[in-house]
Amino acid sequence: MFNERPYVLTIAGFDPSAGAGVLADVKTFEQCDVYGMGVVSALTYQNDEVFKKVDWVEFSNILNQIEILQNRFKFDYIKIGLIENLEILNRLILILKSYNQYSKIIWDPILNASSGFVFHENVNKKIVENTCKQLYLITPNVPEAFQLGEFKDAKKNAEYLSQFCNVYLKGGHNEEQIGYDILFTTDKKKFEFSIKEKNVFSKHGSGCVLSSAITANLAKDLKLELACAEAKNYITNFLMSNDSLLGYHSNIKAVEHG
Repeated sequence: MFNERPYVLTIAGFDPSAGAGVLADVKTFEQCDVYGMGVVSALTYQNDEVFKKVDWVEFSNILNQIEILQNRFKFDYIKIGLIENLEILNRLILILKSYNQYSKIIWDPILNASSGFVFHENVNKKIVENTCKQLYLITPNVPEAFQLGEFKDAKKNAEYLSQFCNVYLKGGHNEEQIGYDILFTTDKKKFEFSIKEKNVFSKHGSGCVLSSAITANLAKDLKLELACAEAKNYITNFLMSNDSLLGYHSNIKAVEHG
């Protein structure tokens, strides 16, 4: 079986508006020159402005979706988005590793919808630490980083968690510096990324898109820092694409990042 593009898997919620979740992930993968496949972890009832409710897919049905794909395709990079709880997440990680022990898993810890809907209110910090030990990268935004750690500072929490796995702190909710992101690596390095364009607009699902772009770039064998820098270009183009809440996907690489 011949294919020039690496296969990448996302396990995420289904958003009917296609702005976030598994549909947005696959669109991002396609533009980033990898072949994306998707497993649905939840059915959400939402559009770009309103979130009504979520129905979680039974764990056995998530596994059935994974099994049929893993029996045919090898995934070296897997992204996990919206998931019912940390117990389910850890069970998924074990199963994914049983198919490919060298697979690198990226977790985008979606705790709240952008519309304000709360998925996970109380997060066990010790379980988070143990989970991170099994992951390659997590990509929380500022409010999520507050919830994942013990400190009352998102940056400190992100830096603390980077002793267990790499942490990309997304800055879309950073009130002091909008769009200012920080990558904390397990070898205690720090890289900063900012948007230098002015004509950017808020987008539904932008966090999902950024995490997916990073995952796709890693699957193309880019080093972590460069994968994040290219993903920052991608999300900047996405935010600039129009002034609505639903962005257009393209992978123009002319945007300057810092």
